[in-house]
Amino acid sequence: MRLQLADDIVSGLLAPGQPLDEQELARRFGVSRTPVREAIRQLAASGLVEVRPHRSALVALPAPRQLHDMFEAMAELEALCAGLSARNMTAAERRGLEQLHQELRALVHRGDPLRYHERNEAFHGAIYAGTHNGYLADMTLMTRRRVAPFRRAQFRTTGRLGGSWQEHDVIVQAILRGDRLGAAEAMHAHIGLVRDAFSSYAEARAAD
Repeated sequence: MRLQLADDIVSGLLAPGQPLDEQELARRFGVSRTPVREAIRQLAASGLVEVRPHRSALVALPAPRQLHDMFEAMAELEALCAGLSARNMTAAERRGLEQLHQELRALVHRGDPLRYHERNEAFHGAIYAGTHNGYLADMTLMTRRRVAPFRRAQFRTTGRLGGSWQEHDVIVQAILRGDRLGAAEAMHAHIGLVRDAFSSYAEARAAD
């Protein structure tokens, strides 16, 4: 439900300023109002929803500058994680990352963006864990959750799955060979391309 609502907001099916009626959403998804409230709370943390005391929540997209700032912070944090993982990952962690990378390649061949997004979350999570720095991992994950709906939307852009995997490949190879600078630079470039892919998707939707 949360992911569907996020898609509806990012794609423009739910317009900025539109109220989100909990009872109506509960009927739509066949659930009680409790999971609806939790979904709205999580969407508010991503900046997609504005919660108002004693009133219906509203659809709210971050301003372009705010989105830019979020992606900029994301790029710096993930680059730091990739660099530290190149230095700190154990042999078992490197094998696990490589396995996730190959799972993602199979999903590219299957053309499965939903499953790719799910395993992509695990891929980046493995890199956060590989830093062996719990504070940095938590901070990066928190930031990632705020931009997650926008990162997910990029996979609707034609050819984006394959492009994402190729970018991952550069990151993975750098981590496997212990190249801290190379891994950080590759990750920073990857997040920049994610931002650009989302911008292209959003502009195309706006032109429809």
